[in-house]
Amino acid sequence: MCKLLTIRGFQAVTCASGPEALQCLRTESYDVVVLDVKMPEMSGVHVLSEIKKMNSDMEVIIMTGYASVDTAKEILTLGAYDYMLKPYSIDDLVEKIEAAHERRKARSQLTKTKKNS
Repeated sequence: MCKLLTIRGFQAVTCASGPEALQCLRTESYDVVVLDVKMPEMSGVHVLSEIKKMNSDMEVIIMTGYASVDTAKEILTLGAYDYMLKPYSIDDLVEKIEAAHERRKARSQLTKTKKNS
């Protein structure tokens, strides 16, 4: 996925586990995060929860091959931008990443406008 996103013009970083992803987010700035529900050491749902504590404006897309209504509800309640089922097409993923990025930019501009008012 990382290689395909890079080919599509994104700057993409891969992390091997949930704790590694959280460490990356503490030290670097990212526009959109894509997580899997099943990750080594920490579930994607737990990582999502921690991300939202660190930065509630971060857009997160969660994907899974193990769909359940309860998991989807939990993920969306925690503030994920979207929930994708595997297998997915790279075109669908790119579309969701671009939409999440646009939403984050719009929210950031709105926040700046409110601060200047």
